[in-house]
Amino acid sequence: MSVESHLKHRFGLEGQRALVTGGASGIGRAIAIALAAAGADVAITVHKRPGGETLAAIGATGRKSAALSVDLANLDAETAGRLMDDADAAIGPVSILVNNAGIIRRAEFHDHAEADWRAVMSANLDAVWFLSQSAGRRMRERRHGRIVMIASLLSFQGGIRVPAYTAAKHGVAGLTKALANELAPHGVTVNAIAPGYITTENTEALRADPERSRQILERIPAGRWGQPDDIADAAVFLASPAAAYMNGHILAVDGGWLAR
Repeated sequence: MSVESHLKHRFGLEGQRALVTGGASGIGRAIAIALAAAGADVAITVHKRPGGETLAAIGATGRKSAALSVDLANLDAETAGRLMDDADAAIGPVSILVNNAGIIRRAEFHDHAEADWRAVMSANLDAVWFLSQSAGRRMRERRHGRIVMIASLLSFQGGIRVPAYTAAKHGVAGLTKALANELAPHGVTVNAIAPGYITTENTEALRADPERSRQILERIPAGRWGQPDDIADAAVFLASPAAAYMNGHILAVDGGWLAR
């Protein structure tokens, strides 16, 4: 086997089918397109945006695509099961689940509203659990699958003015390890990516604040904000055969932030 063929086999996703939550924009869109470019058929979840740009980009790779409408902030076990059924029907049995979708609410802890707390925990942790449970059951039966979580630097740190987000992302880190322990014997890997400061809508307020943006950049050894493609490349790796012996790991893609 040539080096090129070996790399395509180890890092390619031919014959795989992926569901990416929150695939209409930002990191989710980049991940969905990258998975398709690597050979996977890809379904995305959408809510307030139709996801047309993502679907067009997936189509340009020659892969099958679908957009599934769901409000992840109001997901329960039954709805998660129906979503997985819809994804399986649209593109075939899902072998890769990327739990990307998430929201953030910023406020001082004493002003953090109960509604904001519940919305963030529901979208960022409850939905991840219900979808991982539903997908994991199916992957376990087939004895193959990849679950990729999108964690955060705040899976390791406390942050400022984002208590619900921090709590949820710590939960995602724990869930990654717990599920890895149970699913590893069945040929299913569960890993997470902890993005650093990435240029998305979630960080728009930080980038618009000259002082805060300066403070952030001064701590990043790479000297720049990350791009969604930086996270997408890591997701392709974790979904590929090359990462078959990685399990329960949280991969920081942060320009060196945590090492500072």
